[in-house]
Amino acid sequence: MKVKIMTTNTKQNGAVSLFIVIFTTLLVTIITVSFVRIMLSDQRQATAADLSLSAYDSAQAGVEDAKRALLDYQSECASGDASRCTNAHTLINSIDCNQSLSRVVSYVPGQEVLVQQNSSDGSAALQQAYTCVKITTQTDDYAGILDQDDTKLVPLTGVSSFDSVRLEWFSAKNLQGTSTVVDVPLVSASPPLISQSDWTTTRPNRPSLMRTQLIQFGDAFTLSDFDNINASSQSNANTLFLYPSTIVDSPKTFVSDVRKVASPGPTQIHCQSSLGSGGYACSATISLPTPINAGSRTAYLRLTSLYKEANYRVTLLAAGATVKFNGVQPQIDSTGRANDLFRRVQSRVEVIDTDFPYPDAAVDISGDFCKKFIVTNDPADYPGTSASTCTP
Repeated sequence: MKVKIMTTNTKQNGAVSLFIVIFTTLLVTIITVSFVRIMLSDQRQATAADLSLSAYDSAQAGVEDAKRALLDYQSECASGDASRCTNAHTLINSIDCNQSLSRVVSYVPGQEVLVQQNSSDGSAALQQAYTCVKITTQTDDYAGILDQDDTKLVPLTGVSSFDSVRLEWFSAKNLQGTSTVVDVPLVSASPPLISQSDWTTTRPNRPSLMRTQLIQFGDAFTLSDFDNINASSQSNANTLFLYPSTIVDSPKTFVSDVRKVASPGPTQIHCQSSLGSGGYACSATISLPTPINAGSRTAYLRLTSLYKEANYRVTLLAAGATVKFNGVQPQIDSTGRANDLFRRVQSRVEVIDTDFPYPDAAVDISGDFCKKFIVTNDPADYPGTSASTCTP
């Protein structure tokens, strides 16, 4: 009698099951670890972003305290006491961190100024402070942004005498899209003043036309001095329309007021065709005439960007060398901290004499202007009726 014995491969089946369990465990572990790493990375990025913003806010707090210090300095000099003004000037221009703010904040030499000790939940996570704030009242230039048809009056006040100004405008920030190519018109005997849409829509990367007006006076003046150029070619009011062009760069001068005469018309200014290396597309160096009655010069430069917006910079020159602006647009350099992260900002602020607020314009509009005078005994002729409609 034969007996047949049946066997099963239980060892091989157990090995396969064990392999599947190990592989699945490793896969789940890898996925879990990857998710944890992503979560930790996002948390670190969120924390860094929060600290960065808090450090920026701390730096801005330093800027605001610096503005208070500048107002205090201005008040001291307006008091009429020369010694107090001198002391305030020395303090505001200190090269030591935060010392220029000592009159308006609680200041300990060599230490930072706390803005916020704890975070909103009561912990000491943020530790906001500004570590170093410095104020520079004497700057190499005056910089700003002009919107289309916007106007800015720039006081020309230097640390010493000057004889010309350099005006630069239209930077890479004014270009449309990612292009660095500037659309500069070719030299023309009579530069055309084309329509607004043709200048801005058809040629979006063409620099603006800059209306530049000089207003100045010497030690003494009369109102008629602003309307005349005397026999010695001295004048107190001049206007130039600076037209972008490929013309060769050359010095210009304020020699007439083109608001009142038909010639010579717009003055063509050399503009570079590319802003790939930064800077400004257009640059003009303009000589200033001697004020009528001579003496100490008090001058203002009134700028208007026609056709489109423009970033600009004004520099004072004496025989070609730069003369610093004095107290016109102070620069504030502030470094803020939040925990162990730092941010640094530089700001330009305007200093305006509240006792002598110079006017920007009596009327400044970008569209039509209409003014109508009526002498009548008929109520229907008064404003608000069709009979008094003003059509410019």
